[in-house]
Amino acid sequence: MPGSGIDPDKVPAAVNTVDANQIDREHSANIANALEKFVPGIVVNEVAGNPFQPNVQFRGFVASPVSGTPQGLAVYQNGVRINEAFGDTVNWDLIPTAAIQSVAVIANNPAFGLNALGGAINITMKNGFNYHGAEIDTMAGSYGRIQNSTQWGKQIDNYAVYGALEGVHDDGFRNFSPSEVRRFYGDVGYKNDESEFHLNMGVAENHFGATATAPIELLDQFWGATYTTPQTTQNRVGYLNLIGKVEATPSWTIEGSAHVRRFEQNIVDGNPTGTQPCTDPALLCFGDDTTPAFGLNGVQLANPFAPGTVLGELDRNTTRSTTTGATLQATNSDQLFGRNNKFVLGASFDSSVTRFTASAELGTIGPNFVVSGSGIFLGQSGNPVSIGPVDLRATNQYTGLYALDTFDVTNALTITGGGRFNLANIVLEDQIGTSLNGTDNFNHFNPLIGGTYKITPGLTAYAGYSQANRAPTPLELSCADPARPCIVAAFLVSDPPLKQVVSQTVEAGFRGSRDLNIGTLGWKFGVFRTDNTDDILAIPSPVLQGFGFFQNVGATRRQGIETEVTLKSNALQFFASYALVDARFLNALELASNSPFADANGNVQVLPGNRIPAIPRNRVKASVDYSITDALKIGGDTLLVSSQYFVGDESNQAPRVPGYAVFNLHTSYQINKTFQIYGRVDNILDNRYATYGTFFDTTAIPNLANGGAPFTDPRSLSPARPRVYYAGLKATF
Repeated sequence: MPGSGIDPDKVPAAVNTVDANQIDREHSANIANALEKFVPGIVVNEVAGNPFQPNVQFRGFVASPVSGTPQGLAVYQNGVRINEAFGDTVNWDLIPTAAIQSVAVIANNPAFGLNALGGAINITMKNGFNYHGAEIDTMAGSYGRIQNSTQWGKQIDNYAVYGALEGVHDDGFRNFSPSEVRRFYGDVGYKNDESEFHLNMGVAENHFGATATAPIELLDQFWGATYTTPQTTQNRVGYLNLIGKVEATPSWTIEGSAHVRRFEQNIVDGNPTGTQPCTDPALLCFGDDTTPAFGLNGVQLANPFAPGTVLGELDRNTTRSTTTGATLQATNSDQLFGRNNKFVLGASFDSSVTRFTASAELGTIGPNFVVSGSGIFLGQSGNPVSIGPVDLRATNQYTGLYALDTFDVTNALTITGGGRFNLANIVLEDQIGTSLNGTDNFNHFNPLIGGTYKITPGLTAYAGYSQANRAPTPLELSCADPARPCIVAAFLVSDPPLKQVVSQTVEAGFRGSRDLNIGTLGWKFGVFRTDNTDDILAIPSPVLQGFGFFQNVGATRRQGIETEVTLKSNALQFFASYALVDARFLNALELASNSPFADANGNVQVLPGNRIPAIPRNRVKASVDYSITDALKIGGDTLLVSSQYFVGDESNQAPRVPGYAVFNLHTSYQINKTFQIYGRVDNILDNRYATYGTFFDTTAIPNLANGGAPFTDPRSLSPARPRVYYAGLKATF
């Protein structure tokens, strides 16, 4: 990611920045909360059912920790891309919030490399040069929440050191949804007049109960209900980054980085199963009552379960990735034709090796939909839908070359042009058989052209065109056969070809600021349109519930409006925004679907203009913070989000997931120079709302919470937290 040092007002695209003060006012261990509050186009949902594993959606593109989610945002931490290698997932829980200096959300820009279809999120961490002193922050509240963060920074002459340590325990408002978060970030730096170097590192080990969606019939009985458990995730990470910048001459700056990252994830997922008694009840079959279910030894399994037992399955998978990489960039600030000019030339290389394994253990489903293992593991079973052990080695190599030039044509007019060439090589090696073997190469050149015009000192217009591309991930390539679907991110089956996604974005707008007697007034207004060709979606299998595959679905479009108004003074901080995101399919399609409106073959007909599910059209946000005295501050915020279609309802036939409104309050009191107490109440009206919805097979498991009666409603929702209270004490030294 280029650190070009270009004036943000000369960037021909929308740029939103959330600073450390805004993050600190949230008192949250989840950076997604601040992003959702202060960036107009962002909404957050908890597909995984855990607040520390959110989907962050910007303009209809997602950065998600959930394997199998088609990703559309590139995320960087101190210039290092942190989308994980196997599925391009983003694990927000691994980033210590207290250590964040700022977060910039930047619209489509090819300089950010692969997967920046909708844009990039660039996280800058603190160091001992910009943070001095020490802070201890402890908070406790509803559902057993206890969190603590400690940070310390010091500069001695040309040297500086910084460290942050965070820990969180939360029982969760839903059954079986506890969270344990432990993470550390540290930085050692050296700086003089001509150069600056940083060595930073981080480690984290987090455990989550991720409860996913639950049938609406269960949620009607209890808002914290779950459907099949355990669903647990364990994330571990360790990384080391060396970053340097040298002013080689008065006009040339050389920047570079080298990094290594080790990521490990273990998931246990209780599910319904395709295993059932055969026509001969002494044996087990898979998918129907005639296709044998085999054990690991290749012999058909005998049926050890009592008649009437509800069968389930414990699906386990592990992902272990090691990524190394380097970047090198040169920036020149010599004048061109007597005008200011900034030229950036750079290259990046990343190499990742991933080992992915999966297994399936048969079990029984009891009260509260808890799956208990039996010690019986499935071997390769089923036809055409199959399940069985997976052991895959995946190698990714990503190379990028980019150049950008920003030229001041006049004192008011600035133009920017350039582009980036991306090359991706992905090799899959099946460690059990040969069905997953494959080698894929993707390349694309992405141009950028745009300009800004300063109409007045306080008003700037901008417009730009850019492209970006996303290569299919190893996960998607190994689960892309409609005839042989898999449990996404668990049981991979083959390596059919997928096309890369290419996005084309056009946007324009105005931004400005003006000093008033009551403070500084700022505003933004922009419009955008992003067209994707060969977009990739996760498609549910019509053959067996819980299975699916990835598929190119032709062209899609995301377009809309973003507006924002801010007012900042010593006593008042006000923010309000509105964003319209209209996301639609552009081609007629026949897609497999688990929608209740699917035809006899399990398909729905998508027409041009149908809306893409899970993308709310309207987002309204407002927040205010006011200092009643120098010591006492109060504030509140609201979020209004319109309805969205259920995932699986690409034909737009079912009623939508209702929109929602959330209101929050917070206050703080500075006791003295050292101590501050604060409090928060989130969702003060105790609204019951959902941030995400999909469909499920009502026949897979009986409703054990209702005497074993069958489910009748196929809707399944991700419920949001009810009213919660938090209070804390912060000490600053």
